Amino acid sequence: MASLTVSKATPAAASNTTANKEREGAEIVTGAEACYAHSKEMLKGLGFPGGVMPMRGLEECGLVRETGYVWMRQEKGKAYEHYFRGTGTRVRYDAEVTAYVEEGRMKKMTGVRSKQMLMWVPIVEMSLVDGGERVYFKSSVGIGRSFPAAAFADDDEDAAVDEKAAPVAAPAAAPVAADANDEK
Repeated sequence: MASLTVSKATPAAASNTTANKEREGAEIVTGAEACYAHSKEMLKGLGFPGGVMPMRGLEECGLVRETGYVWMRQEKGKAYEHYFRGTGTRVRYDAEVTAYVEEGRMKKMTGVRSKQMLMWVPIVEMSLVDGGERVYFKSSVGIGRSFPAAAFADDDEDAAVDEKAAPVAAPAAAPVAADANDEK
């Protein structure tokens, strides 16, 4: 069962005092479906496409509105890998992903890595550029790369686009009755 709590206490999953302080006063959501919906809603509220962080196996996510601190924790502490067809990129989301969010930007990200060539590169920032048409990802060494925002549409958005783009079937033609003279 999913739940939403707003608490001045810290979540049980916080492992050290720094994390405890960052999470004070957080809105905490538990349950896989509720966390997935909450994270999609948060991303869209910041201007990002809903599929930019497609983590479905979440057990807890939280947001501290005063500071913008967010976290998403995977079920059973497992990491998740996702291949974005639109960018040709494989991304790994660790057991816990954290960031500070603001309109059009996620900064000080932890737990997100992108496979480039033969190595996993940590992603520390994600921001919208070109009026929200592109998403820019910055690595821990300061090198970045941008992709069209449309490449990160979520499954629901893809289905809506497919429904809008589906051609309207022409009515089936009525069979033409054969004329008796045509058979001769």
